[in-house]
Amino acid sequence: MPELSTLLAQVFTGLVLGLIYVLLAIGLSLIFGLMAVVNFAHGALFMLGAYFGVFLLGHTGSFWVALIGAPLMVGTVGLIMERFLIRRLYGRGSPDDPLLLTFGLSLILVEGVKVIWGKIGLTLDPPRALAGAVDLGFMAFPAYRLFLIVVVVAVLIGLYFFLGRTNIGLIIRAGSRDPLMVRALGIDLGRVWLVVFGLGTALAGLAGILAGPMRGAYAEMGVAMVIESFVVVVVGGMGSLLGAVVAGLLIGQVVGLTTLFVPKLAEIMVFMVMAVVLLVRPSGLFGEAGLME
Repeated sequence: MPELSTLLAQVFTGLVLGLIYVLLAIGLSLIFGLMAVVNFAHGALFMLGAYFGVFLLGHTGSFWVALIGAPLMVGTVGLIMERFLIRRLYGRGSPDDPLLLTFGLSLILVEGVKVIWGKIGLTLDPPRALAGAVDLGFMAFPAYRLFLIVVVVAVLIGLYFFLGRTNIGLIIRAGSRDPLMVRALGIDLGRVWLVVFGLGTALAGLAGILAGPMRGAYAEMGVAMVIESFVVVVVGGMGSLLGAVVAGLLIGQVVGLTTLFVPKLAEIMVFMVMAVVLLVRPSGLFGEAGLME
C-alpha cells in the first residue's frame, strides 16, 4: 500500500492530467455542440500548440509570450481550416465527411511538423520561477504543475462567463440548440461557426503549450491524447461542456490512480470506464447535447 504522500502526489498528478483532458474535451464539445463536426485533427492541433511554443520560446526567450502566442497561432490555423475546408462540407447531412477531412488534416499536420522540426522530439522549458517545487505542507509538488492548475481553472471561469454572460456567448448557445431561429433573427451563423472553431482549436493549442514542459514536443504526442479526449467527451455527453469538465477530471484521476496501483491497466482503464458509463447512461453522464448545462 503506497504512503499517503505518494497517494496525494498521484491525485494531484491525475488532476493536472484531467485538466489537460478538460481543455481538449471542451474544444471538441464546443465544435460538436454547435457544428456537429467531429474534429479528428484536435490531437494534431494539441501537438502544434507545443511546437509553436518551442518556436516562440526559441525566438523570444519568453515562456509567457509563448503561452499567449501559441494558442493564438493554433486558433488561426483552426480559422483557416474552418473557413476554407470544413465549411465546404456543411449541409451534406453526413458527419463522416468532416471526420474524414479532419483525419486527413491531422496526418498532414503531423508529417508537416516532422519536415519542419524533424522526427526527434524537442524540449520546452518552463520559466525559472516555476522550475522548482512548492511545499504544500503534506508534500512537495512541482511549481509548474500548480501553475497549470491555476491557469486552466482561470480559463474555465473565463469561458463560463463568456458563454453565459456575453452576447456572443448567448448566440453560440442559442445556435447550438436552434440554428434556424438564429438565422431568422438575421445573425450570420457562418461567423459564429468561425468563432467557435477558432476558440475550440485555440483551447487545444493552449493544452499543448501547457503540456509541453511536462511531456516535451514530438510529432505523435497528440495521437493518444485525442483518443482519450474523445473518451472524455463520450463519457461526459456529446456537446456538453459541463460533462467535459466532470468527465475530464474523472478520467484524469482514473489514469493517475491506476498508474499508481495497477500500471499495466492504465492504458485500458479509460475505455473500461467509458463502457461502464455507456451501459448505465448511453448518452453519457450529462445526457442531451448542449453547450452549457
